[in-house]
Amino acid sequence: MACDIPPRSIVMTADSAAAIVCHELHKTFRRETGECVEALCGLSWSAERGSLTALVGPDGAGKTTLIRLIAGLMTPDSGDLQVLGIDVRRQPQAVQNRLGYMPQRFGLYEDLTVQENLDLYADLHGVPAAQRRARYDQLMQMTALGPFVNRLAGQLSGGMKQKLGLACALVRSPDLLLLDEPTVGVDPLSRRELWEIILHLVNEQKITALVATSYLDEAERCSQSVVLYQGQILAQGTPAEVTQLAADRSFLVEPANGQSARAVQTRLLRAAGVVEAVPQGGHVRVVLEQPQAEHETVIGAWPAARVAPRFEDGFMVLLAQRTEKSADLGEQPEKLTPRRKPQPESQHVQVIEVRDLSRQFGEFTAVDHISFTVYRNEIFGLLGPNGAGKTTTFRMLCGLLPATSGTLRVAGVDVRRARASARERIGYVAQKFSLYGQLTVAENLDFFASAYNLRGSRKRDRIAWALDEFELSKHRTLPSGQLPGGYKQRLAMAAALLHEPEILFLDEPTSGADPLARRDFWQRISELADRGVTVIITTHFIEEAEYCDRVVILDSGKILARGTPAEIRRRAPAVPGREPDMEDAFVAIVQAARQADRPSTAEGAA
Repeated sequence: MACDIPPRSIVMTADSAAAIVCHELHKTFRRETGECVEALCGLSWSAERGSLTALVGPDGAGKTTLIRLIAGLMTPDSGDLQVLGIDVRRQPQAVQNRLGYMPQRFGLYEDLTVQENLDLYADLHGVPAAQRRARYDQLMQMTALGPFVNRLAGQLSGGMKQKLGLACALVRSPDLLLLDEPTVGVDPLSRRELWEIILHLVNEQKITALVATSYLDEAERCSQSVVLYQGQILAQGTPAEVTQLAADRSFLVEPANGQSARAVQTRLLRAAGVVEAVPQGGHVRVVLEQPQAEHETVIGAWPAARVAPRFEDGFMVLLAQRTEKSADLGEQPEKLTPRRKPQPESQHVQVIEVRDLSRQFGEFTAVDHISFTVYRNEIFGLLGPNGAGKTTTFRMLCGLLPATSGTLRVAGVDVRRARASARERIGYVAQKFSLYGQLTVAENLDFFASAYNLRGSRKRDRIAWALDEFELSKHRTLPSGQLPGGYKQRLAMAAALLHEPEILFLDEPTSGADPLARRDFWQRISELADRGVTVIITTHFIEEAEYCDRVVILDSGKILARGTPAEIRRRAPAVPGREPDMEDAFVAIVQAARQADRPSTAEGAA
């Protein structure tokens, strides 16, 4: 990789009180294929003591590599790195004794209780027994895990696991806290609670914190932000400075003539001069390459009104200056054409029918007598907090888990009686990467093509399609376990679409993906839906519900709300200074249901 990306003009000056000082850091990795990848390319940066810094960037930008270097878990090839006034290359243990580190996949021991996990990490960090009780009390109060100290970690919801991981990282009162994607896979309620903890640590306990995140709204909560791209810094400074890069470029377009926001967004992304277009509250938020002098303008065929920029807008402006615009999927319709093109009269044909569906695990009810219908061509969203029962519902719909009771028909097949027949007509992308990490990209595709009974030229054509459509050709000989996160998601999607299914199930497919990857993903999904594929999706990026035709919101295995995104948004409370959005409505609906049913809890749901 050429190291020729010049720094941006936003500069944060370092001083003698800096907690982290990097100068000309280089780090290169060699893959099994022999390819060299330069993860950091002459990176220079500093973070002040007591600051909260957001580290953002697309997949492969170097965020995790930088955090691991700071933690003393890897050594730079060249350059200087001072952490808390210590040369981390020479004294990694001295640095590790003073920091807390929560990696992307925090090492909780699921067969141990909450208390036993805390004790284990206290032992590993040498926390004296005399200090533990007071520290534990602080952590339990901070994370609200006190009532669950005797529960196995494996029985906690996703949000509670993240809180326990954070508590374990804090068990010895660190001077520096490193958090690598701490809220990935966490629902909005738990995400807000985690950020309350982080802000308390920084503001009240004066801990220095560095947070890598895919949620760009989280960067707005930080005092500093660093935007990485291909191992170099595109911008660093306050979130407001990055946001200002999109000044006079952010507009809202209102769809007209019955068009959906998703359809308008797809067309706007193809328009010249458009950096970004995403559905927002029934409108489409557009970011332009160049500032506009007028308060109102015309973008494509639609009038647009200027709105205040946000951090994500500035982020996309930065990346647009370094990346080429994604290929227009609409110019290649044959690539995404399913087996059967939809007919006008088939738009309201039921393809999934769920009636009074339940699933119990022992005495625990994960899914509690739910009913809903999905129609052909729809993008249908299943939303809910961690432990709500979404994944359990998905696994029953896909025939991977038998229902305890109820009626379940998929593509006209009674799944409870003929699960194998139903699976032939569906594609499934699991919440966690579920392909074979030791097999190469090409080997995984070959295996799944065979599993779907593809043979001969048909098999070769579909594998070639997958490698081309998802831009996997350059990685075809790389073990899939070594792929960057975004490419793992592409491979999983490609494998699920090899047999051209009628119905596609996607369980948290954009978890941890950067905004560019999420945009490209939703372009593909919209194109598939337009060409006849029915899509059912779960997501914790609640704003992604705007792409759906209809959604249901689950909690404690029960349906709390259902309807179009507009119908769900109308249930949001008023928000001072802005229009309420899907996340506001989601939080209000879940909190109201929990307040009405205090004794019930979904904290241990599968």
